[in-house]
Parts: sequence; structure tokens; C-alpha cells
Amino acid sequence: MRTIGNIIWILCGGILTAIFWALAGILFYITIVGIPLGRQAFKMANLTLAPFGKTIIYGGGAPSLLANIVWVIVIGFWEAIAYVLAGAVFCITVVGIPFGLQLFKMAKLSLMPFGARVLDTV
Repeated sequence: MRTIGNIIWILCGGILTAIFWALAGILFYITIVGIPLGRQAFKMANLTLAPFGKTIIYGGGAPSLLANIVWVIVIGFWEAIAYVLAGAVFCITVVGIPFGLQLFKMAKLSLMPFGARVLDTV
């Protein structure tokens, strides 16, 4: 399911979303101040490219919490709303439920990217 899900995901727009996240990361990296935001954008690009078979470990402590608060205010809130709405639309059909669950996973990461690690599940 993991490979088939990722192939369908990539063909139905995952590649474009990952490219846009990577471009956002490159733009953030151009400014020295934006490098931490660029790292989070690349993390989102990694998860967005092939979300099936990946898990997210959250942690990081107080510095990550403060950075996540700034992230949510700047971009994370609207990003999470978009992912949740798209996930709800996908969950309307039985076939779309696995894809909707991946969108919900991305919504949570979009709220708390600092201190989170995206890992491949074995």
C-alpha cells in the first residue's frame, strides 16, 4: 500500500506541492534570517513528496515551542486549515480516506514543524 499510495499521491499533485515547498525553502534560504524557516519548508517538502510510510516524532523543548508559536502566527495556521479542509474532502469517499489521513498528518506538522523529525517507517 505504501508504494502504490505514494505513486498515486505523486501523480495527483504531490510532486507539485513538494516543488512549491522546496521553492519556498530556497527563498527562505536566500535571506540569512529565513534559514530556520527554510529548513522547515524542506521538511514539509520531504513529507509532501511521499507521505505514505513516514511517521513524525515531535519534541524539541522550549526553543522549538517558541519557534512554533512564531511559525503558527506567520504561516502555520492558514496552512493547517488548508490541509484539514482538503483532508475532510478526501475522507468523504472510502477510497480517499487514506489520502485524507495523510493530509491530516501534514496539518499537524504544519502547526509544529520545529523540533519534529520525519522518519521512514520500516
